[in-house]
Amino acid sequence: MTNIKICTGIFVLSLLAACGGSEMQPPQADVVAAPEAAAPGAPQFANVNTERLLAANNEPSQWMSTGRTYDEQHYSPLTAISRDNVSQLGLSWFVDFNIPRGQESTPLVVDGVIYVTTAWSNVRAYDAATGATLWEFDSEVPREWGVRACCDVVNRGAALWNGKVFVGTIDGRMIAINAATGTKVWEADTLISRDLSYSITGAPRIIKGKVVIGNGGAEYGVRGYVSAFDTETGELAWRFYTVPGDPSLGFENAAMEMAANTWNGEWWKLGGGGTVWDSMAYDPELDLLYIGTGNGSPWNQDIRSPGGGDNLFLSSIVALDPDDGSYVWHYQTTPGETWDYTATQPIMVATIPVDGTPRKVVMQAPKNGFFYVLDAATGEFISAKPFASINWATGIDDNGRPIENPAARFDQTGKAFAVQPAPAGAHNWQPMAFNPETGLVYLSSTNSSFIYAYDRSFDPNPLVSNLGVDPVAGAAELGPNATADLPSGTFMVAWNPVTQEEGWRIPGASAGMLATAGGLVFKGGQNGLTAYDAASGAELWKSVDTQTGIAAAPVTYELNGEQYVAVVAGRSTNNYYAPDYSRLLVFKLGATTELPPAISYTPPPLNPPPSVASEEQITRGEDFYQTNCWICHSDVGNAGGLLRRGLFPELAVSPALASAELFKSIVLDGVRSQNGMVSFSNVLDAQAAEDVRAYLIARANAALQARQAAAQ
Repeated sequence: MTNIKICTGIFVLSLLAACGGSEMQPPQADVVAAPEAAAPGAPQFANVNTERLLAANNEPSQWMSTGRTYDEQHYSPLTAISRDNVSQLGLSWFVDFNIPRGQESTPLVVDGVIYVTTAWSNVRAYDAATGATLWEFDSEVPREWGVRACCDVVNRGAALWNGKVFVGTIDGRMIAINAATGTKVWEADTLISRDLSYSITGAPRIIKGKVVIGNGGAEYGVRGYVSAFDTETGELAWRFYTVPGDPSLGFENAAMEMAANTWNGEWWKLGGGGTVWDSMAYDPELDLLYIGTGNGSPWNQDIRSPGGGDNLFLSSIVALDPDDGSYVWHYQTTPGETWDYTATQPIMVATIPVDGTPRKVVMQAPKNGFFYVLDAATGEFISAKPFASINWATGIDDNGRPIENPAARFDQTGKAFAVQPAPAGAHNWQPMAFNPETGLVYLSSTNSSFIYAYDRSFDPNPLVSNLGVDPVAGAAELGPNATADLPSGTFMVAWNPVTQEEGWRIPGASAGMLATAGGLVFKGGQNGLTAYDAASGAELWKSVDTQTGIAAAPVTYELNGEQYVAVVAGRSTNNYYAPDYSRLLVFKLGATTELPPAISYTPPPLNPPPSVASEEQITRGEDFYQTNCWICHSDVGNAGGLLRRGLFPELAVSPALASAELFKSIVLDGVRSQNGMVSFSNVLDAQAAEDVRAYLIARANAALQARQAAAQ
C-alpha cells in the first residue's frame, strides 16, 4: 500500500496557499451610497455588462473581471503609483476573514465596491475606499466535502454581471448572489454526479450572458468538463467534455469520437481526468473561449491507457465556440501525459511581433516547464522554450511536439526516474501579468524534482487519490542522492515571449502578479507585498509585515482621484496552531494604517501516553495510516501533511491518543465531520482504528525522545 505514502502529498507542494488568521472583526457599515454613474434602470451594484467588459481599457479605474480584461493580462493602465513614488505606498485599510485556510482570490472592484471570495467559497463585499463591510455571504459548504478537494478548500475569485456576483463552490455548485444585498438569487449544481469527488476552486468567467466554470478532481478518478449556465436563470446552456467517456454509450460529439482514437484500454473506468480547474480566457474579436485542461486520471498513463496514445484532450489548450461550447481547435502541451503536467495554468491573449509582423497569440507557461506561444485563431504552434529546469524532454520539435527523454516515461517495465519539474510544476495556478510597454510576461518559476516509479499495488480508493505512482519504491531504487544535483528554487521571472528568453529573475515564493503602466510589477511573498521595477526587476518597495504570506494576485483601482492596490493574504504558516491572519489588504500613497501586533500563542505540549502495543500491531497501523491519513497529517510529529501542511491538527499532540473511545468516535463515527474530518469506516474497522492509534502513539513517543535528545 505504498501508493499513497508520498505521491498524493507532494504533487502540489508549491500549489497551496494555506492561511493563518486573526481575531479582529472588520469594520461594519449599515449603508453605503449607490454608485452615481449607474444609468437609469441599470443595477446600482455590479453594473457589469458586455459593453463594459469589452471596453474595460476605457475604464482603468475598475477591475471588473479576474484578469481585468478578457485577455487575462493582469495589466492596469493606471499611472498614479509609479516607479518615482511607490516608496510612499502605505496600508490604507484591511479586514480580517477569520477563516484559517488558504486564500487565493483575485478581488474585483466596480463602482466603489470591492468583491472578494474566501476559502470555503464564501463571498464578501466592502466599500473600496474605507473597507466598511457591505455584506457577507456564506455558501454553506459541508465541511466534510473538503476531503474531496486535493489542494485545500481555496477559491480564486468571483465574476460580476448585471447586478449579480457569481461564485463556484468547493462542493460543485454555482451560486448567483444579489450584489446589492448579498442574498442568493439562484443556485445550480455543476456536477454530473455527487458520488464522485468533483470540486470547484477556480474563478468563473462571464461570456455573452453565460457564466462558465470547470471542475477539479482528476486525482480522484473523474472525467473533466467545462459548463456554461444562463446568468439570469441558472439553466445549463452547454457542456464540453475534455476526455471521451465509455464508447459503448456513444460520444457526445465528433470531438469526443476523435479524442477516443487517442486512448487505449478501458480508461473511462478510471475517470480519465482532464479537469478544467482553473484557467480560461476569451477573445471577443475571434469569438473564441480558451480553456486549459488538466492531468490524466490516474497520472500513470501505462495504467490509464495501456499502449500509450496522446490521450486527448489531456494537458491541452482547447478553443471553443462560446455560443454552444463546440470544439474549434486544440494544442496539446504534453501528449500522453503521465507526470501531472496540467495545462490549466493561466492563459493569456496578446498581440506581439512574430517574424516582424504583429500577430494575435495565446501564451501559457504550464507545469511542464515550457513557455508556449500559439496562434490565437488556429492554435498553430509558433514557439516554445523552457523557462525552468526540465529533464523530461529536451525541447519541442518543429511540429510543436515535445522531444521526450525516454527514461522519464516510467512504466511497469522501466526504471524509476527523478523527473524535473515535479508534479507541482514549473509554474502553477498563480496568475501571470503582461506589460505591453516592456513586452515582458511576469510569472513564478520553480525548479523542482520528483521520483516517479510504477505503482505495482495500484487499487483505486473512493476516499483517497490513487495515482499509479510509487515514489517510495522509486526512492529506494535510486538511492538517497537521486535528486541532490538537480537544480531547485523558486523565482520571479520576467520572460520575453518574442525572443523566448529570460529578461531577469529574482528569488521569491510563488505568487500572482500585477503589472501597471507606472512601470511596476507587484508580487506577494512569505510576509508581504513587494513592488519591482518592471524593466530591471529592482525592488522599489515592500509593504509592512502582513503577518502571513501572499500567494494571490494583487489588483489596482482608482477611486476619488486616488489609486489603490489590493491583495488577499493568507498562506500556510506550516503550523496548525499559529494564529490566523487571512485578510484583505489595501494600499495607497501616503497611508499610515498599522496592523495590530501579532498574537502570541503556545503550541500544545508533546506528551503522548506510553507505547505498549506490539510491533506487529504498530506495523499494521502504519500501513493503514500511510494509505488513508498521511495525505493530510503527514508523518506523526511533523505538524501537518505535505499536501495540506499546517491545515490540520498535529496528531502527535492529540488528546485522542490517550482514549481509544475518543479516537474511535473521530475516525469511525465521524463526530468531527463538520470540521472536515470525515468518517473512515468504509476503509477501517474498529481493530484497524486501534492499530492506527497504536502507530500514532509509537511515533509520538519517538518524536518526544528525539526532541529530548536534541535538548541535551
